[in-house]
Amino acid sequence: MTKTKSEAAMPHIRMIDSEADALTELTLQQQRDSVRFYELLLDEIDRAAICERTDIPSDVVTMGSSVTFFDEKSGAERTVRLVYPAEADISAGRMSILTPIGAGLIGLSVGQSINWPDRGGIEHRLTIVAVEQPV
Repeated sequence: MTKTKSEAAMPHIRMIDSEADALTELTLQQQRDSVRFYELLLDEIDRAAICERTDIPSDVVTMGSSVTFFDEKSGAERTVRLVYPAEADISAGRMSILTPIGAGLIGLSVGQSINWPDRGGIEHRLTIVAVEQPV
């Protein structure tokens, strides 16, 4: 089977098995609010190489990771901790996985980039600069 242009441009990502399951369930529960966005997150989970936590390199963005990324469109570099919605507080640097940017970051590793839409559907190129795993 030949990959489409958009499939070929997407970077390889990895997710922890238990996190992929939890994110799938969470996404399906919340899907009624914004079908297009949740379809994007489910597509990311479907295309990820699903691994056990011990098999995920430390430079891969997982739930609870502190991730520094560069947004080429805005020229801004930000550092956030990727969390589940109940823990989210953007003023404290905790970004929900159920935000467009949060969903775009999961599974990427340092040096990888992804083209990902914001809430308004405008595409941004996000590049992972650094990842720090929780202690």
